Amino acid sequence: MPAFIQDLGIILLTASIVTLLFKKIGQPVVLGYLLAGFLLSPEVSFLPTVQEREAVKVWAEIGVIFLLFGLGLEFSFKKLMVVGKGASITALTEVVVMLGLGYLTGQAFGWKPMDSLFLGGILSISSTTIIIRAFDELGFRQKGFAQLVFGVLIVEDLVAVLLLVLLSTIAMTNTFEGVSLLLSAAKLVFFLSTWFIGGIFLVPWFLRKMRPLMNQETSLIVSLGLCLAMVLLATQAGFSPALGAFIMGSILAETPDGEKIEHNLTSVKNLFSAIFFVSVGMLIQIDPIKEHAWALVAITLVTLFGKWISSTIGALMGGQSIKTSIQTGMSLAQIGEFSFIIATLGLSLGVISEFLYPLAVTVSAITTLTTPYMIKYSEPFYEWVKPKLSQSLLNRAHNDVKGQLVTRKATIKQKETLRLFLNTTAIIAIGLFCKFVLQPFLDSYFKNTNINSFTCLILAIGLSLPSFWAVINGAALLKADTYKKEDIKTLTSQAVLAYTARILLSLFLLGFIIAQFISAWITFVLVASLTIAISFLGSKNFSKLYQWLENNFMIHLNEKEKLQIVDKSSPLLPWEAHLSQIEVPPDSEMTGQKIKDLHFRKNFGVTITQIQRGSRRIISPGPDEFIMAFDKLLVLGDDEQLSQLEKSISQHNQQSLEMQKTSTAELIQFVLTESHPWVGKTIFDSKIRETTDGLVVGLERMGQRYLNPDSNTLIQAMDTLWIVADPKKISSQDSHVPR
Repeated sequence: MPAFIQDLGIILLTASIVTLLFKKIGQPVVLGYLLAGFLLSPEVSFLPTVQEREAVKVWAEIGVIFLLFGLGLEFSFKKLMVVGKGASITALTEVVVMLGLGYLTGQAFGWKPMDSLFLGGILSISSTTIIIRAFDELGFRQKGFAQLVFGVLIVEDLVAVLLLVLLSTIAMTNTFEGVSLLLSAAKLVFFLSTWFIGGIFLVPWFLRKMRPLMNQETSLIVSLGLCLAMVLLATQAGFSPALGAFIMGSILAETPDGEKIEHNLTSVKNLFSAIFFVSVGMLIQIDPIKEHAWALVAITLVTLFGKWISSTIGALMGGQSIKTSIQTGMSLAQIGEFSFIIATLGLSLGVISEFLYPLAVTVSAITTLTTPYMIKYSEPFYEWVKPKLSQSLLNRAHNDVKGQLVTRKATIKQKETLRLFLNTTAIIAIGLFCKFVLQPFLDSYFKNTNINSFTCLILAIGLSLPSFWAVINGAALLKADTYKKEDIKTLTSQAVLAYTARILLSLFLLGFIIAQFISAWITFVLVASLTIAISFLGSKNFSKLYQWLENNFMIHLNEKEKLQIVDKSSPLLPWEAHLSQIEVPPDSEMTGQKIKDLHFRKNFGVTITQIQRGSRRIISPGPDEFIMAFDKLLVLGDDEQLSQLEKSISQHNQQSLEMQKTSTAELIQFVLTESHPWVGKTIFDSKIRETTDGLVVGLERMGQRYLNPDSNTLIQAMDTLWIVADPKKISSQDSHVPR
């Protein structure tokens, strides 16, 4: 048997034993994976050691791809657009401060600049997995500050991906030059925008066409195929495979199939993520930890207090109350999966010292253990510190800023800026694709390179014309028409300058495309000729084509929202109340009852504002509306009210699960004597269903058998009944022992 298969068996067996133990003692399974990896490392001599470490690294790289793909499915660009100012400011403040503190800490211990820089990256990103698990265990998921924390984590996920790219650039060039970093950032933004445009336009259309053919198996295979295809594209473009996986996950998250794909991927992601975390544990070394013990203590304290204080300050700057800011800051005081990925990147590039990796893993383990306590005691800490704060400070930061109204003029300006940016990106992407992908392909089959270049040039310009039309006309898109002479005469001087700038930008972009294929002087002649020709022919056809393209793009982008509930964090909510979504389990006592009979407002103080039932949305449901299994209720209330409602539902669900564990229905045979209380009564009058929760499925009388007898059948002495019921319940309800 190949050694790597033996290694895989040892890895999974050890991981399963350790993680079951960690589940038993109520600790995160990630720590179990790390411990399993450490037990399989050369540091522990009395257990088997993995032989093919290079093969395990390959499995771990696959694990990183699926881990980032899963994070992308939870991310989505649309979520990033609605997280709000508070979450964005909090996340960026924390990342910038922790990058600086990490770098200064490394320099204080005399480390190399690259070690210090990577330490800052390792400490700057909080752990989504650990925080969500802690919120679930503590019942804090419906708290108001939890929504802000989730928004911060969404922003941090994107920042972490950007950090991976920037740190890779710095490591490979071994320089901190601003120009190089700006070029790398511009390249990243260009490719992100291109993939986003192409992905949103093509992937939802493809999935919608293939949906009738999709089942669990085909959905999993198709999603993994799309993921790895984007991984190949990212690698070809000079980025890490993890970036490609993250981007495809975020694109699929915008589709109605995103949740289904995420569910189908869970087992595969868990398997390879486990292998990744075990491989992380294999790199833990005791000697570097002992040698850098004081550095470990310092890094742990910087992580706990640095992230706590910086996140609190960021939340206050974002307009949150002191209470929400403190709770948010204490929730984000840990590092996790992205820290391992950044550390792994540094090791694979050979730019960081080996001692940094085990230090990062140890700090992550310590802060993972402290996170639940930091979250749990965040509110008591606020109550302790509140009397010590000045009244003026409390008044200035008393309530959370939920949002602000945006004028229609500002909204139009934002849309125009975004449209201009996306169309410019599309034009450049089309030109580069025709030059570096299409032309080499044609050259490999056709020897006449001049004809190939001319063909690619014509195709690039033709495909770009609708985007050129959008760049030039801008605000006229609102009327789905081009500017006319009388329109231009009425424009202000500022509008004329903007229109002129758009024309110049279009000429520059047209020259950029042509210059990819021919010389400069011919480029000038062609630009002038094409400009005159396009102006003479008019652009009505371009207008219609662009409108069709943009409408289809927006349909694909908003398709998911048509089937989903409205966003939970509305910016117009008063006081401490906020919206939260709660799903009704199938065995809930609420199922099948009317809203008016459940007394939500009387018992919990909450209001049901909306019900999502499959693809149907019931807004402002009336008192006679029924609650059904798997309904998603959009509930309005404060932290305490929502927690009580969720606790009530989960307690009943747990009781139902316990009952399912202890009760099993069986087919039981009764031979009835003359003294049996059921004799002389019909099946209906005997109340068998009511007293035993049983169902009469058969009756035998004088050798004749009757399947599913009618409820009006009279029960006689010496009849044999077959009943499907719980034996324990029947024995407790009836003194006659079944035979």
